[in-house]
This record gives sequence, C-alpha cells and structure tokens, in this order.
Amino acid sequence: MAEETEGTGAQGHGGTGTPTAAAAEVSPWAVLDARAGGTSFVDLPIASILNAPQQTGMPFWSLNPYVGCEFGCSYCFARYAHRYVAERGRERGGISAAEFPDFRGSEGWEGFERRIFVKREAADVLGRTLSPSRLGGASIAIGTATDPYQPAERRFHVTRQVLERLAQFHGLRVGLVTKSPLVVRDIEVLRRLAARNAVAVHLSLISVDVPLVRALEPRSPMPPVRLVALRKLRQAGIPAGVMIAPVLPGITDGVPQLTALVRAAKEAGAAFVHVSPLRLYAGVRQRFLPLVAKAFPGLLARYERAFDGSGEIGPVYREALERRVERVKAEVGFEETEGTEAQRHGGTETLQWELPL
Repeated sequence: MAEETEGTGAQGHGGTGTPTAAAAEVSPWAVLDARAGGTSFVDLPIASILNAPQQTGMPFWSLNPYVGCEFGCSYCFARYAHRYVAERGRERGGISAAEFPDFRGSEGWEGFERRIFVKREAADVLGRTLSPSRLGGASIAIGTATDPYQPAERRFHVTRQVLERLAQFHGLRVGLVTKSPLVVRDIEVLRRLAARNAVAVHLSLISVDVPLVRALEPRSPMPPVRLVALRKLRQAGIPAGVMIAPVLPGITDGVPQLTALVRAAKEAGAAFVHVSPLRLYAGVRQRFLPLVAKAFPGLLARYERAFDGSGEIGPVYREALERRVERVKAEVGFEETEGTEAQRHGGTETLQWELPL
C-alpha cells in the first residue's frame, strides 16, 4: 500500500536545480533550492498531510514532511513512496516526459536521494485538517517514509513547524523516528508537545560499527553522534529510545552486534529499544541486493529466497529475532521505562548466520 498519497492532485513539478524556460512552462512546482552536488529541493503542494491507517495498512496515522531522503540508506524501504509521488506527478502532467528520468535516476533509485519533495505547507494543512476525535485513539507517526530531520530540515524547518502546530493540541500520541542529531534543536518544542501529549522519539540505529554503518548508509550521521543526541533528549526529560531498524539478516542480527548496540543504548539513557527486520520491497532490491552481492556475497542467495513477494520476511525469523533481542536486553540489564510495546517470547534461538532465512 502506498504511504504517500497527499499532494498528487496539484499541477506540474520542477525537476532540476536549473530549469530552462521551457521546463518552467510545464513545472509550476518551484525548485526551492539546489546544491552544487546536484541535489534539488522541489515544492510539493498538498491538500492533506496525514495518511490514515486505512490507506497504509498500519495501525497508526503517518505524517511525512518530505518525500525522499538525502541520507540515502541502501536498505531504505521508503524509496517506493518517492517513486509513487513521481509517477503520479508524471501521470497527471506535473512532471514532463523529459523531466521524469531525473526523478528516477539512471539506475532507477537515485532520485529518492537527489530530488527531495518539500511539503512547505504541512503545518498549515495540519492545522486546518487535524481533528483529534478523527484519530480514533491511534498515534501519529512522523517519519515513516522519510527522515524528518534530514539535511533539508535545516533549510526548510517543516518538521519543527509541524511539531509546533501539534503542541497546540492535547491528548495526542505522537512518535517521531530519525537518524539525525538535528532533533535536539527542537528540544524545547518537544517539551511543550510532551506537556500535553504522549511523545516518543525513536533514534534509528542499525549498528554501532562505524565502518559498517558508513557502507550501508552513505550520508547518515554516525552512531556516536546519534547516541549523544539520545542522551541530550533524555537529559531534557523527553521520552526517547533506540529503534533498531532495519535489522539485516546475517549482517546486524548477531548476538555480539545486538549486545553492543543495546549496551550503548542503555549507556545513553534510552527509555526503550524496539526492533524491526528488513523489508525488501521491489525498490529496495534494486539498491540493496547489489551491495549484498559485493560486500556479503555468501548471503545473496539467502536474501533472494527469504523474502516473500510483498517484501516481508517470514514469521519464523521475526519471532526468533524478537526472542534474541529480549534475551540480549536481559543479559545487558536493560529495563524499558516508557514507550515500549515489546513483547517477550519464550523458547530457544539459533546462532547468527543460522537464523531461519
């Protein structure tokens, strides 16, 4: 189910950092900024900003201030959302045939990292359309298909504006997922939000192995920086913890790797640790499997057969992973204090490389 549905009814779309006069005629969506390295930021007009559970198949409402992400993590499942918005723009005449390849990239996935859609009107649209009673008690998750504190946020402040608008409500449940230490910029806003609502900030981290993270996440902040941000959030009284996601079978699911990560989370004061395995959607396969073939060739065949047609891994692996993480938490002495929905599982588990792929 497509995550990004808003904004596709507007006209036209800017495609490059230096549009020609001819392109401007078919691209009323403005290019807001462009970097020397080739990344451009394009205004995405929207009529709505919240995605309902019925749209996404998830048990929460989702909100994404941007579409696309400069961090460019090789495993990111959100590439499908960028492709969806770009294809809808083409179908409705917003992106010309000449511009469209720019929004895909030569390999079909680079556009996600180099053509970032910016929902500048997100806070205003949220203020006009959010009705707490309509949420039905479900939470609002910010950053399910983008990183809300990616580098673009330093320039556009869309996420901060959204948080400021949410802070005007009370009784909401709000979760936020990010890899970026930029989140500490908004500690005071998060405090105001948390004073009248239930808030949890999830620092996403797959490993504390810096060379591995750099290989898998070309432009993301490094683990020590994220852990410092986590500590600052906790010292400020913000409920915050670590989201180990995605866990990469045979690469980051070993007991030593998970133990090091859970221990680091504990030392940084994490209130919780959650875990979620890789989702190998079609758009992810194009980007991630070539990396596996090059760096972890012995795992390629197992990856190709382990995930079903929808990109999900089987329940046997999921349950074994959850048991492993719970055991690691117990051995490290990590006790969740708030914001946890983790469930404990009994039974035995297999060793790394032998989790049932």
